[in-house]
Order: sequence, then C-alpha cells, then structure tokens
Amino acid sequence: MAGCGYVVLKVTFAASMISINNLSLRYGKRILFEDVNLKFTEGNCYGIIGANGAGKSTFLKIISGEIDPTSGRVDISKDMRMSVLKQNHYEYDEVPVLETVIRGNTRLYDVMKAKDAIYAKEDFSEEDGLKAGELEGLFAEMDGWNAESDAATILSSLGIKEEVHYRLMKELDGNQKVRVLLAQALFGHPDILLLDEPTNDLDLETITWLEDFLADYDKIVLVVSHDRHFLDAVCTHVADIDFGKISIFTGNYSFWYESSQLLLKQRTEQNRKAEDKIAELKEFIARFSANASKSKQATSRKKALDKIKLEDMTASNRKYPAILFNNQVREAGDQILEVKGLSKSLNGEVLFKNIGFDLKRGQKIAIMSANSLATTAFYQILSGEDQDFEGSFKWGVTITPTYLPNDNSKYFEGVDLNLIDWLRQYSEEKDETFIRGFLGRMLFSGEETLKKCSVLSGGEKMRCMLSRMMMLKGNLLMLDEPTNHLDLESITALNNGLKDFKGTILFTTRDHELAQTVADRVLELTPGGLIDREMSFDDYRKDERVKNLKAELYAEVLA
Repeated sequence: MAGCGYVVLKVTFAASMISINNLSLRYGKRILFEDVNLKFTEGNCYGIIGANGAGKSTFLKIISGEIDPTSGRVDISKDMRMSVLKQNHYEYDEVPVLETVIRGNTRLYDVMKAKDAIYAKEDFSEEDGLKAGELEGLFAEMDGWNAESDAATILSSLGIKEEVHYRLMKELDGNQKVRVLLAQALFGHPDILLLDEPTNDLDLETITWLEDFLADYDKIVLVVSHDRHFLDAVCTHVADIDFGKISIFTGNYSFWYESSQLLLKQRTEQNRKAEDKIAELKEFIARFSANASKSKQATSRKKALDKIKLEDMTASNRKYPAILFNNQVREAGDQILEVKGLSKSLNGEVLFKNIGFDLKRGQKIAIMSANSLATTAFYQILSGEDQDFEGSFKWGVTITPTYLPNDNSKYFEGVDLNLIDWLRQYSEEKDETFIRGFLGRMLFSGEETLKKCSVLSGGEKMRCMLSRMMMLKGNLLMLDEPTNHLDLESITALNNGLKDFKGTILFTTRDHELAQTVADRVLELTPGGLIDREMSFDDYRKDERVKNLKAELYAEVLA
C-alpha cells in the first residue's frame, strides 16, 4: 500500500453506491485532494471536470484501486462489478478481439475458462461433472450463452467490422484498438463504469452511438472528457475538481458552466440587492429545466434541477485564457478564396478530387472528411506547405491567412528558446512587456514565461500556437483540430473567440459543440467530389439529401 491510505469494498448500502470518505492524496508537499467526501449513486452519470493537472484521471484510478490514497477510503456496495476503460493499448496484443471484449467481465470469463478446462480433461471424473454443472449454472445466470453475440454487437456499434472480430489485437491499428477497449469496458452491463476520455479517436457517428448508450445507462458512470457536447448529452451531474476539493453539482456541463459564470458575475457586483440575485438565479434554473426536455434523461434531469438549492451553487475559481482574434492586420475585401479542380492523392489513394468553391467574406466553414489525412492535406495546400496537387486556388489580394496545423512539432523541435523569445519571433513589436501581455492572455505568467519550449506539454504548445496566431493578426483563420490537447477552459475560450471573430474561418474539429456553434457552412471532402451546404453543422448531419449524395460519391469511387 502507498502511504497509509486504503481502498475497501464494504457492505454498507442497500442501493448501489460509491462512497468517498475523508479522501486525501499528497505527493510530497503537493496536495492533489484533501478531505474529499462524496457519494455517487445508481442511475447517474458524473462528468469529472477540472483544469489540466487537477487530478481527474488520478481520481478515477483511486476509485478503481489502481492508486492508493494517502488517507481516507472508498466504500463500494457489495457485489458491484466495476469496469474501467483501459489505457494500455498493448495489454491484449496476443488475444483475439472478441475474447478481449468478453474479458471485460472478469467473473464471466473466469467461469468460461474454468468450464472449458474441465471439459478438456481426458479423465473426466464424477467430481469434475459436479463442478462442471455448478459452473454451467453460474454461466447461465450471467447470460454467458449470449456473451459472444453481445460482444459482437457492441463491437459493430463501435465501427469494428465482423471480419476483424477473430483477429489478434496486435493486428489492429491504434484507432481500432481504442474501440475494442471501449467495447470491453461497456460489455456485460457493469454496475460501475469508469471512462477516461472515451471519445478519443472516435468519429462523430460513433460518439453519437456512445452518447445514446450512456444516456440510457441505469448504473453508475464516471467519465472524464474534454468534449462538451458529449458531457452535456450523457451527464446528470458534474464533479468539479478545484483547489484540492471535489464538489458535485446537479446538471450537465453547460448548466455548470453558465451557472458558475453567472455567480462569478454576481460576486463582482457587490452592490446588487440579494433579492435581485436570487430572482436572476431562479430564472436561470427555470430556463435550463425547460431545456432539459431535449435530453434522453429529461425527466430525471428536470426533477433534479427543480430541487436545486440556491446556496448549493457556487462560482468557479477556474481561469479562462483570453483568445481574441479581432485585431486584424487589415479588413478583408470581397474576394476571399477561389478554388478550382483541386485534387490530391497520397500513396496512390485519392484523398479528394475536383474540389471547387468560392468563399464569402465572414463565412465560417467546417471542413469535413471521413479521412483526416484529406483535411490536413487540404490545409497544407492552402498554406503553401504542399506543392504536389492538381487544380488551383487563389487568395484575394487583401487576405492574410493564418494557419494552425494539426501537428505543431516543427515549431518546437530543436528550438532552445524560452516562451518570450519563442513568441517574439512572430511579433513586429519586440518589447518584452508586450510579449508577456500575449503570453499572459494564455495563462503563462511570471516564471512560466521563461520555460524552455522543449519541456512544454501538448496543451501548453497549443496555447503558444494560439498566441502566435493572435499575434499574426490574420483576417482568415485556418485551424486543423484546434482543440487537441486543450482543457475544457481553453476549448470554451477558443469557441467564444471563434464565434466573435469578424473574419473568415476554415476549421476542422471533432468537437461537436465547436462545430455547431461556429460553422454556418459545411464543406465535406470525399474521393468522389465535394459536398457543399450553407447550413449549421447539426442540420448538415441530419440532412437526408446530404446522406444520399455522400453514399453516391463513395459508391462511384468503389465502382
């Protein structure tokens, strides 16, 4: 055991429950959690949120028993089965895919193997027969006869085709392995489901399936995710990690965010009457209760929201970066971008073909493709990084495009500069105070600005790239997966910054909320041609004519 803490399984509750009692975790002088007391109950999904480094994943590991707390304990109702989304993609390399999923229910898998071992004996005794009968009874109780078909159904729902089900895990690519391990976690209807970033590497259709699956789930779910739309779709509660404490709030992520922002605003207005504040909060809760009808969990959410006590709502201490793009080098004219017959192939594979379109000033376009290589190649062509393509494109004479790539490693590798000197490379104004101001907006302050580029995390590098983008003052922004590595606070700030931007935007994202709230036009690149619609992201995804056209374009390629 680490420290003096311990995790115990204990018969203490009539209903299924996880009880956290006086939990603390310290690493030397650093306190991650202190005196945490919580209860997680059946039928609810809890979104675990907090800034990068707050301890979200660590908290899940404490509950699963992978990490021991410094003090306190985790009590779990008797006979509850816990399932955890595994992060080690190589753990099951020598195991067939279908068996890997079934191993998610350890009890069932152990019974299966014990039963098979007895039947494999050459000298089958009477005692073996009795034991086999006992195991067969347990196997039937656990619905073992449907295990393979149930596992296959989940795999297919997550985009793993049937011909893959009997291959070894080591034969799958990283994207497929992620889906198989997610299927393993979901298999067998566990009483407790712990999911750390379950939407990573999933396409939008698969994420939608997972949202529906979890929205209907009747056990205990704890999930860490940076996808706000996903959290809104599945969560009945938010568990917020802030300043070493964990507080549970009723409602989804948007409710938590908007209520915390409202309370923060009220806290700064000291002269407002208490009655006015209460009235505003009541109106806010009523509005969210009405909106809850959009969710599959509408009834339970609305009842929960109606029971909220005003004193239970607290302002967040979270810091949000200031991502502001409206300081443009000049105003754009009417000629933005003209693309004609643009085609790109890679290693003999057609990524997109015969793409043609014009842009209007101020449009915000979501660039989509079933193949992420296609969208990245598209941006690399427009940015001038890729010269190997067919067709043409022409920027308007007033356009200053600025590009945020998916892979930013070339901006940092082999660069022995601190953050101030790194950002100074992209600034006409070289004064250190000016540079520090830009870094400060992205929450780099004090000694942090003297950190070397070589030690930055993925999230810190992305915040640096956003600082660079703001400093270049482009009137057209191109962003390829800009939310990668960012925490929820930075994603929210980026979302607001792109909504407020007065110029033109081309962007690709897996963040549903970002796409829906920013885009007013969708361009989808396919090997058979372009789909171009001026509509919202959600309307595009629901449009039957778009679905039929997409099927036709891909059918032409296959033919």
